[in-house]
Amino acid sequence: MSTETDWSHLFPAPVRSLPADLVAIIAVVSLTNLAVLAPVLRDTPVRVALGLPFVLFVPGYAFIAALFPEGGTPPSEVERDGRLTTALHRDRGIDGIERVTLSFGLSIAIVPLLGLALNFTPLGVRLVPVLGSVSAFTLLATVVAAHRRRDLPEDERFRVPYRAWIATGRSELFEPDTRGDAVLNVVLVLSVLLAVGSVGYAVAAPNEGESFTEFYLVTENETGDLVAEEHPTEFTRGESEEIVAGVVNREHEPEEYQVAVELHRVELANNSTRILEREAVSQHATGQLGHNETWLRTTNVSPTMTGERLRLTYMLYRDGVPDRPTPENAYRELHLWVNVTESENETTANSDDAVREPGRSTVRGGSAGQDATQSRLPRVRVQVARVGRGTATRPL
Repeated sequence: MSTETDWSHLFPAPVRSLPADLVAIIAVVSLTNLAVLAPVLRDTPVRVALGLPFVLFVPGYAFIAALFPEGGTPPSEVERDGRLTTALHRDRGIDGIERVTLSFGLSIAIVPLLGLALNFTPLGVRLVPVLGSVSAFTLLATVVAAHRRRDLPEDERFRVPYRAWIATGRSELFEPDTRGDAVLNVVLVLSVLLAVGSVGYAVAAPNEGESFTEFYLVTENETGDLVAEEHPTEFTRGESEEIVAGVVNREHEPEEYQVAVELHRVELANNSTRILEREAVSQHATGQLGHNETWLRTTNVSPTMTGERLRLTYMLYRDGVPDRPTPENAYRELHLWVNVTESENETTANSDDAVREPGRSTVRGGSAGQDATQSRLPRVRVQVARVGRGTATRPL
């Protein structure tokens, strides 16, 4: 009685009837979907370990299996005229080495094409649509490959000689012919363990990359989307305009930010900027933001300072807003050059005030309704003399 365990009984009957390589393809697809979508596994290195072969090898291998269900043999060496030459004649199948090589190349071509097709659909190029499309393509190609292999005679079907590989590896490792082979086997095993350990460490402890904070200004367009364009630059005193400020924490640790908004009248000279007048607009606190967490806040800008080429400045701080915030002491700084004008009501009121200044009186007269202003000037007596049809005046 054989004591060897038959692991095929662990799979359902339809799966047990499939060739071993196609079962492995289905297993990789299933485990990758589980590692990507499961709440706990998706934050572990298992996701990367399964994701790399899922993207770089599995789709191409399934496609090759569907195209070439036949087993192939490599070119054989024959003896001609006492010399060994390579026979060019071969069957229509491909051998294992060619199958593996083409699998990598086709996977690199298939996955971007699926992403390009998704780009023209409402789903877009996102994680779940890409995962689903690659999985569906791979499983479909696996089903086609299984049906095509079943239609072939049994001796012509492609099979992975994994039993022969295991037997050969066991004899080479544990039954070396010479002491030198034994030493080489030990070195080979240590090299494989070192390589696997290095890859595992790189996956388990990935490089965090550069730490930074995103700080941006956006506005809401007609469709309600936030876009980084068409920021308001023409303001009217007393009227409010909305600008959305955004902060994204990329510091790889929780952070708290403060945003100070001010309107500055500045003077540019000698490649430097000097603040002549400032007006505080608003201040905001983001609270604690985790890594990759985003904060958005709509700021209502209603300036009272008027003028042209005023600088609307957004300053980001991590350690609290100082008493006198400036772009130089801020962690991040954004600004817009804006013009602020008086409202029409204020302009009309200012015009009336200019006419009715203290010390002046307004007199309306004449058929044309023109205004005459009598100021505190020395009085001049004027005598009017009529000469013919004309009128002449002269001071007395």
